[in-house]
Amino acid sequence: MEVIIRDNAESAASLATRIIAHDLRANPHLVLGLATGATMERVYRQLVRLHKQEGLDFSLCTTFNLDEYVGLFPSDPNSYRNYMNRHLFEHVNIDLRNTHLPNGLATDLAAECAHYETLIKRFGGIDLQLLGIGKAGHIGFNEPLSALHSRTRVKALTPTTMAQNGPFFGGEDKMPRRAITMGVGTINEARRCLLLATGHSKADVLARAVEGPITSMISASALQLHPRCTVVVDEAAAAGLKEKDYYRWIFDNEPDWEGYR
Repeated sequence: MEVIIRDNAESAASLATRIIAHDLRANPHLVLGLATGATMERVYRQLVRLHKQEGLDFSLCTTFNLDEYVGLFPSDPNSYRNYMNRHLFEHVNIDLRNTHLPNGLATDLAAECAHYETLIKRFGGIDLQLLGIGKAGHIGFNEPLSALHSRTRVKALTPTTMAQNGPFFGGEDKMPRRAITMGVGTINEARRCLLLATGHSKADVLARAVEGPITSMISASALQLHPRCTVVVDEAAAAGLKEKDYYRWIFDNEPDWEGYR
């Protein structure tokens, strides 16, 4: 796991964007795993800018989103399909037939989850998986006690997640209590993981995920097992990390990061 600390949220998002753009330019057929949430909006704005100003090409890439709420129509303003369309897909030259999210309206949710796993494998697996971290320490909707080898499945949302996401729906009582999510094992099979976290509210749980023990109570801690995981944070989110000076030294001195400094 590599941890990179940037001065502020915009700078952290900029680095994450440059990593994605680099991999997409190197492999136009990139299979890209995507995440949602306020943290990701900066990344998507910057990717759109790169597309419009520098011709970053999305025409041949394929995307798989981490999760989707159960019971929401794609047109619902709070569905993740709607989020992705608004923040990225409608503004770049991606083929919408190559953008995939779980179907939260499926009659047979178990079959839908199995189909999603099969679809990922059909495209050769995910090359780069973008991730955020929730206040419950989750990646995707892998809430506490998610098995570290779990696959795509339906998960009930915790009170912490309901409180975090409830305001988007106008109250917790108006939001779905379940979501389809890639499993922790599914995420860890991506060839590269890129986790972006910003803000003081993420500092404690980020430190537990990065420097604490690997535990199903903090599903993001499973990323410690990944052979190529990059964690990009701003100073606020890095506040709880004990080895900040070491992480800064690596970024400033390792040749692999020469083009990103």
